Parts: sequence; structure tokens; C-alpha cells
Amino acid sequence: MTYAIIGSGAIGAALAGRFAAQNIPVLIANSRGPASLAPLVAELGQSIRPAELVEALRADIVILAAPFTAAAQILAQGGDFGGRILIDATNAINFADFTPADLGGRLSSQILAQAAPGARLVKGFNTLPAKILAADPKVEGARRTVFLSSDEPAAAAEVGRLAEALGYGQIYLGRLAEGGRLQQFGGALMVHSLLKQ
Repeated sequence: MTYAIIGSGAIGAALAGRFAAQNIPVLIANSRGPASLAPLVAELGQSIRPAELVEALRADIVILAAPFTAAAQILAQGGDFGGRILIDATNAINFADFTPADLGGRLSSQILAQAAPGARLVKGFNTLPAKILAADPKVEGARRTVFLSSDEPAAAAEVGRLAEALGYGQIYLGRLAEGGRLQQFGGALMVHSLLKQ
């Protein structure tokens, strides 16, 4: 199983840190190219490998942690996913006033699913602030929890196993139409930090 993180901002770097902490190899890519990732890789260690976007988009499980506004353009470089898993860790935000972006009533994950033909999309890793996501998820005998939703239960189960390998607890919320709505920016579960025994 190969993993890749697209995006090296706060969320992408936080997730890369969790992969490094568990010594799980992962590619990381951004729009500026592998050379720009040298400081992050030097900080986190050899399990993190910088890559071009096109290479990262070929991983078995791709975590999209780039700005939502850039997501469709990024995904267009990868072609058909052919059944591979895309984790949507983005948040559709209007940064001018930090409110949910107007998507015409559609869910952000539904928009990304259309931009990534052949992907089994799972919404996840988007509700926790980067600082909490980066911290050790094990807290006083419990684990920090990530929420997952997907129209593909088998894909959600695979991402759940990854979340647990990274040290998190995980809760599957069901289909995107229900769970994804709770998870997306402005939803009821946004920024809630739960611990699972």
C-alpha cells in the first residue's frame, strides 16, 4: 500500500508528521515542486519523500490537503483513479470572512468526487485544527478521533485502518450526503475534538 499527501500547508505538514512518527512511508507533493519540501523532509525524516504532483497522485491512497480552490486543478493532473482511494481533507472556506464557501447547495466532497473520476472518495482528517492534528493522538489512555464519511464503505474501512495506524481513533459517519454534511466546514462536527477509549 502506497500513500501520498498533496499539500504541505498546516494540515498536510501535520499529517506528514503523524506518518513520520509511526515510520510509515509517504510521498508529499505541492504546487511548488519537491525542492520546496526539503526543509519539511529534513525535519520529519526519511519516511517522508518529496515527489512531483503526478507521481503522488498515483499512490494507492491519496490525501488531498491542498486549498479547496486549487483541488480540481490538482486532480486534473492525475487522470482516472481506477478505484484508488482519495481522502478529501479539504475545507471549502471563504477566507475573506472565514465562512463556508457558497457551493450552490452541493457538498465540497461531491464536487471533488466529480473532479476525480474513478476515485473512491472518503471525507476525513478535515475537522481537527492543524495543531491538534499534529499532536500525539494518544491522550490519557484514549485516542483523538477523526470522522470519516464515504459512499464506499470498503474505502472508508481502509482509511479507518490507516487512521488507526497513525494513532487516531475513527468514527464512520455513513454516506457523504449525511456524514459529509456534518464534517464539511460549517457543519456540526467541525473543530470538535473527541477522544475515543
